[in-house]
Amino acid sequence: MKLLQLLPIGNVDDGLLKDIRPAVEEILCIPCKVLPVRLDPEFAFHGERQQYHSSEILHRMQSFLTPDSWRVLGVSAVDLYIPILTFVFGEAQMGGPCAVVSAHRLRQEFYGLPSDHDLFRQRLIKEAVHEVGHTLNLTHCEDYRCVMASSHAVEWIDLKESALCTPCRAATTPVTRVSSARNY
Repeated sequence: MKLLQLLPIGNVDDGLLKDIRPAVEEILCIPCKVLPVRLDPEFAFHGERQQYHSSEILHRMQSFLTPDSWRVLGVSAVDLYIPILTFVFGEAQMGGPCAVVSAHRLRQEFYGLPSDHDLFRQRLIKEAVHEVGHTLNLTHCEDYRCVMASSHAVEWIDLKESALCTPCRAATTPVTRVSSARNY
């Protein structure tokens, strides 16, 4: 049986992965497993930016693929970027097997606000599903409620649902079809 494997990257809290696993599993309709190994992201750190290059992390994640892998989703607490953007919440290999998300800018505390674990968890789940959606060849959706809508700020993430809209769900193949909590 193929699995969505959650790969801890750096000092991400293992409890966080165990916390989001059931929701991601339910939304994507695929069994999830938290991998017992951890990827140290220091090779992708760029001192001039004080950030980690997400494309380099994605490349290294290829080595964690196994015959049981459906997809590997890296979950990190470090601040990610790609050269053309100030930061990214995540990145995926379009149509490929790997995606990565960062919890760094999803916490209210990053913006000087009081902690809100439920909001943080919802944001992380949405971004995880969004990046896995890219591995299924889904592009950004114009429906702001769809999990595949583009997010350039956490406020945009908060507007999204955690599910695919009907057209995005229809665009996935029957083998990779994911559920939708809402049809809109």
